Amino acid sequence: MVIYSGKRYELTMSNFLLRKVRLSIYFWILLAIFAVLALVIPKQTYPTGALTLFSVNSFLYGFYLAPILAAQKSRVEELHKIARSEANSIFALALGSKSLPDGLRNKLQEQLLNYLKTLNRQKKSTGGELEYENMITYCVEYKGGHKKDVDEFLDGLIANQKNRTDFAMQMHNPVFTNEWSIMFVLFSITLSFVLTIDAGNHIAYKFVAALLCTGLSMLLIILVKLSTLTHKKALGIWNPYKKLIQSRFYKIEG
Repeated sequence: MVIYSGKRYELTMSNFLLRKVRLSIYFWILLAIFAVLALVIPKQTYPTGALTLFSVNSFLYGFYLAPILAAQKSRVEELHKIARSEANSIFALALGSKSLPDGLRNKLQEQLLNYLKTLNRQKKSTGGELEYENMITYCVEYKGGHKKDVDEFLDGLIANQKNRTDFAMQMHNPVFTNEWSIMFVLFSITLSFVLTIDAGNHIAYKFVAALLCTGLSMLLIILVKLSTLTHKKALGIWNPYKKLIQSRFYKIEG
């Protein structure tokens, strides 16, 4: 459902653009825009001092952007590892419960399944927090038979808390506002120089300028997608959980 009012509509639209619009589409749209701008924006010859400033700015932009982009790629890879580790832990818990009586086994597995569904639906650092606490509370307060087996199940839940903590830490590690501000300033200066510098009247130079601006912009779009976990690679983080839900603990992503 699309919400047509206020901030929620803006978030819905931005979420749609980040998740649904492919990078290849962004590339061609940006190339067309910058090709037009390269043709219509008046060109000028800059003095040596201005060109020096342009060189310094370009160096700083690359120097600042590269490690942030690399850090976000590493963050996504780490989230993949943590999600897979937690899925393995939950898979082991589900398998370990198969020796329990049907009623108790079904109760524990239903709680695990409810946790996974909530986590997969919310897709945030605190996803499934209440459901996980309910599982721990149930095991702590359990007084029936097979208490030893339930305690082992509880030990598994507690051990898996490390995965949940690591996952939350990585989820709370996007590109921060101050970093975006610096990159936007450096990006804007670089872009303005490329579009206005007089490199010659040949159409090839204008096309190269458009390509360069497109490449600079694509780097930022990729970084936005990685930071917001809407990049294609980041969307796969949730696949281990989905496989457990779909198979009801009979399969885990290979």
